[in-house]
Order: sequence, then C-alpha cells, then structure tokens
Amino acid sequence: MHPLRSPLLTGSLLLAIGLSAQAKPLNLIGPWEIHSLDPSSSSGILFSRLQIAETLVDADNLGTLKPGLASRWQASSDQLSWRFTLRDGARFHDGSAVTAANVVVALERARKKPGMLENAPISAILADGKDVVVVLGKPFAPLPAVFAHSHTQVLAPASYAADGSVTGIIGSGPYRVTRLQLPQRVTVQAFAGWQGRKPAITDASYQAIGRAESRSLMAESGQADIAFGLDPVSIARLKSSPRVSIVSATLPRAIQIKFNAGHKWLNSPAMRLAISQSINRQAIATALLRDPEMAASQLFPPTMQAWHQATLPALAYQPEQARRSFAALGWKPGADGQLVRNGERLALTLRTYPDRPELPLLATALQDQLRQAGIAVQVKVGNSSDIPAAHKDGTLELALYARNYALVPDPLVTLLGDFTDDGADWGVMKWQNAALSQQLAALGRGGLSAPQAAAARLKVAAVLQQQLPVLPVAWYRQSAAVSKALRGVSLDPQERSYRLSSMSWGR
Repeated sequence: MHPLRSPLLTGSLLLAIGLSAQAKPLNLIGPWEIHSLDPSSSSGILFSRLQIAETLVDADNLGTLKPGLASRWQASSDQLSWRFTLRDGARFHDGSAVTAANVVVALERARKKPGMLENAPISAILADGKDVVVVLGKPFAPLPAVFAHSHTQVLAPASYAADGSVTGIIGSGPYRVTRLQLPQRVTVQAFAGWQGRKPAITDASYQAIGRAESRSLMAESGQADIAFGLDPVSIARLKSSPRVSIVSATLPRAIQIKFNAGHKWLNSPAMRLAISQSINRQAIATALLRDPEMAASQLFPPTMQAWHQATLPALAYQPEQARRSFAALGWKPGADGQLVRNGERLALTLRTYPDRPELPLLATALQDQLRQAGIAVQVKVGNSSDIPAAHKDGTLELALYARNYALVPDPLVTLLGDFTDDGADWGVMKWQNAALSQQLAALGRGGLSAPQAAAARLKVAAVLQQQLPVLPVAWYRQSAAVSKALRGVSLDPQERSYRLSSMSWGR
C-alpha cells in the first residue's frame, strides 16, 4: 500500500510531511464490501456514491429530478416513448466520448439483468443522434426516476469484456478509479476532464470495515475522516469527541418486519395487528436508537412528504388489546405464558443481518417484547442475502430489515416492485390486495390530477396500515462521524452520493 494512503496516517502527520491541506487524501470507511464491479449488483451503488459513474438522471435532497448525463428529457404525446438528450461534451475517464450509442449499450446490458429496470415496461432503448430514446409497452409516468437508479450507471465500452462482464469501472463523473482492491478498498482521483466545478479534494479512498466498533474508533483516532454505519451507542459517545462531528439526515427508509402472509399463523390481518400492538416502538427508538422521533407510526416516514399520511390512525403499543385479539384468534397462554392453539405453541423465526449494526439489537428487543406477549421468537443473524433466499424457498417466517423507499427518487417505482401480486424479495410475501394494486397501477400510468394522485397515495397508505403485510418498527436517521477538519460535508437523504466534490479541507 502507498504510504500516503495508509489508514494509520493521521491528518497531522500528513501535514507534517509536507502535503498541502487540499492535497491530503480523504479516507472514508463504511460496512459495505465491494463484491462485484457490475452496476446491477448491490455493490454497484458505491461507484455512484463515490461520483465515479453517472446515471442519465440525478436528484436533489427531496428526490426532485435534475440533470445527470442527460441535460433534459421529454415524453411523447402518447406517453409511449421518452427522449433523453445527452449533456454536450461529456467524456469517460479513458478520454472517449459519451455517445448515445454507448449509453444504449450500457443500459441494454443492465436491462438483461435482475434489477430496477425490470419494473419498467421498456420495449426498446435506441440511439438517435445524441438522444437516447426509450420505447415503452405502456405509459409509465415515473420512468425518468428509474434512470436515476445505480443499476443504470453508464460505463465506457472499455469497462466490459467480450462476454459483457464488467472488468473495470470507467465512468464519466468527477472522480476516476486509480486503484481497486476487492472486496475492501477503492481509491479515486479527481478527473481532469470533468466539465463541472473542479473538486477541492483531489484524492480519496473508501475502505470496508466490518465492525461498527472499529469504524467508530478509527473515526475517533483520526484514521478515518468520514465513518458511515455507526451504532447508536457510538454515535452518542462521538458527539462529545473533540476530533469529529456527527452529521445526520433523515432518510426515506423504514426498519420493518416482513411477514410470510401465507404462513398458517400469520395469514390474518388481525394476527399481524395483534403482533404490532405488542411492540413498544417508542421504547425501542428511545433506548436503542437513542432517537425517540424515529418510532414509526406508519410505513412511510415524514421525509416521504407525498406518501406520509398525517391523518392515518397511528400504529401504537396496546398490549391489552393485543391479548384480547390473540384470544379471539384462539391463542391462549399456557402455564409458561407462551401462547398455544390446538396444541401448537406460537413460535416463529426472525431473520436479520448485521450490515446495519442496529438491526441485531432491534431484533433482540423485539424478541423480548414478543416473548412478553406470549410469542417465542428465535433470532437468526446471518447474511442479508438469507432473507431473499428464504423468501424464494418459502421458509421465511419473519424478517427484520431496513427498506429504502427511495431506491429511485420516485418511491412509486420501489412500491410497484415491493407490492406486486407475486411478492418480492424485499417486499411482500404471499400477500395480495386488488385495491392497492389498482391504485399503484393508476399512479404508474400517470395522467392523474394532483388531487387524484394524492387520493391514490392515501388509499395505498391506508391499505398498508390496515393489512400490515409489512410491519414498520422505526424510521431511519443516517449518521456519519466527520473530521472537524472537513468543510462542506452533508449527507444525501437519497443515498445517491457521498458528495466528495463539494468537500474541502479547512485551513
């Protein structure tokens, strides 16, 4: 490893050996390993966050769309095609021009793989001069938002092998890859050919660090300049650190329990509501997240302004009502307090994963609260991939995970994927609702007036609140520990970018 990129070198030592403040490399750490170069993989988003690769469309803090590689876009009068005009003069990091033809190649490669493009009714993607034309099988109003998803990153032709596999990350963003060490580290440098404002920070690296405690200590000691994926206890401690500040943003993300709604004990909305009434969200948010405002009263957090419904009756802790509901469903407490029906004890398995350090803690708290309600819950902490695998093979009973409803800036696209009649890996399982499907489909077609669209979103939220195919536990505030020597740091609520190009070192 180059000595100036060692995580053991602190900021003061770097300055002492003669580097100027702006030339000092920026070290970021987080829990996410880089297992694949393919933009369609879960690792692919890192190349967007590091501003290496671009998408046709970008978004601001509120999810409002803005130009990316495309300077503008427009739908045809029949809404069956969209035309994206590319930014003049854009170049890839290998010096080649960004043309409509090579954008089409990149997008067609993405379309052949599982991912967000599956949710859009795309018939063809064509090049027409410097325009990319997307032909649809039916109108799909949120299409531009789909092209803000990281799966649609545009890479240079030289990024691909003959068989279409990704062998390098050659993007068009303000930073280019200088070194890549899977699965732990990527190093970047400012791209001289970038058309926008030149970044003040010219060199940066991201390193995957598995343990939340280690990330916290590295931030506190100066071995890392920005640390993501911190646990609540570390955040509380670091708030008093003289070296770092805590920067936060509330995300359009919910920590939720996924039910196997086809399970013989979980197939009733009344049963799912009784489980919800057995959960003290306020206690969990206060004691574990150390953030009482994050107790979820409905699925959509207030940051999802168009979808959050202040008029919905809040999900609340009602243990006595829960006991009556369990009894009405035939569940009676045995001698040990555990609920029994027809000789069967109410015992379930809850799967979660440690990538987000708060999830195992929350799973343990939920286990205890449900035990008090008479439900025996076995917690299995494994890989995040265990949840979709158990969904597919039908063995999943309960799963606890954090779901990002802004995978694309328009939450409708994620909802269309999560709440399909066929179910989804990170959405519903063996649950259908015709009214909800109709409302989502109407929103997807577009053409609704603003009041009509608002009424449709309200109906969607109301069905989810009544039926509870997924059960919200907490909303999500992202926090990072940031060196006090850094300026211009802000967290992207859409989780699209680390915004390296807006940062600088203080003088």
